[in-house]
Amino acid sequence: MENQKSNKKNIIIAVLILSALSYGIYKYVHSLSHESTDDAQIEKNMNPIIPRVMGYITKVNIKDNDYVKKGDTLFTIDNNDYIVKLEDAKAALIAAQGNFEVSKADVGSALASVSVSDANVQSASGTIETAKIRLGRTTNDFERYENLYKNHSITKQQYEQALAAKQEAESQLRILQQQQKASTFQKSVIIAKSNVSNKQTEVASANIKRAEAMLAAAKLNLSYTVVTAAIDGQVSKISIQPGQLVQPGQALFYIINNQEAWVIANFKETQLDKMKMGQKVTVKVDAYPDTDFQGELTSFSPATGSKFSLLPPDNATGNFVKTIQRLPVKISLNTSNDPEKIKLLRPGMNVNVDVHLN
Repeated sequence: MENQKSNKKNIIIAVLILSALSYGIYKYVHSLSHESTDDAQIEKNMNPIIPRVMGYITKVNIKDNDYVKKGDTLFTIDNNDYIVKLEDAKAALIAAQGNFEVSKADVGSALASVSVSDANVQSASGTIETAKIRLGRTTNDFERYENLYKNHSITKQQYEQALAAKQEAESQLRILQQQQKASTFQKSVIIAKSNVSNKQTEVASANIKRAEAMLAAAKLNLSYTVVTAAIDGQVSKISIQPGQLVQPGQALFYIINNQEAWVIANFKETQLDKMKMGQKVTVKVDAYPDTDFQGELTSFSPATGSKFSLLPPDNATGNFVKTIQRLPVKISLNTSNDPEKIKLLRPGMNVNVDVHLN
């Protein structure tokens, strides 16, 4: 009996040794063409829901973990203030358009005045030329009559009439020249006013553009009071309720995109020698051990994970201890995987990855 027990014990020990040896040989052979790690997690796009305007929530249309479609209304914000601002922007635009029309009318009136003033200046120039001709003629007549008067060939009355005609022509020419100067000055004043009217029109036009921009902004802000889903997916825990005040830029909850998933695996730096992009990867998810997901090594992180930590290690100290670092590696899941199974994966799930080096 003792010999039989001893033989059984030896057989069991031999089987265990052979099993351990076989497993060790398998792992060694496997390691020659594979690199694996269990420091890996599922990742998905997590779209944060962030309001663009401030206000009090009036209605919440979703519950925790609901599935939503792109464009579905998630919640609404009280829009009364934004309706008032929209009406104010509309009124400001109407006022700006009215000011523009008034400025255009002023410009038209100024241009008409410039035309009239220019016509007056040209008319005065023509009248002055006529007066100069008349003055020249009366001057010649006066000189001739003056000589005749000296020779006592004409009467004094005739001489005085010629002198009076000459003086009248000189006076009329001076008056016309003064009128021409006044018309020229008036024209310059009207042109200056016309330039001012043109500038006012440009300002009025700019005010219209600004009012249109304010109106567009008011319409946008009003539309932002209805918060909709940007993608198809599943919402996270909802921590908002009617009556709650929300601020622009405040992340309230998330929508998880269930259509696409990938894996971030943190490999030791000593495992990276033979790894390269494009290699096939087998992914085993802890939650679904009976399903293998196929993937492909897509990219390597530009730095180790510790460098992106809040307090990265500083090795320039006297108590340095060498620690093997890990580098995040992105693994994309192939489209050949069952889409329904991809939807079952959740960000943060633990996985085991096996990279096929050959």
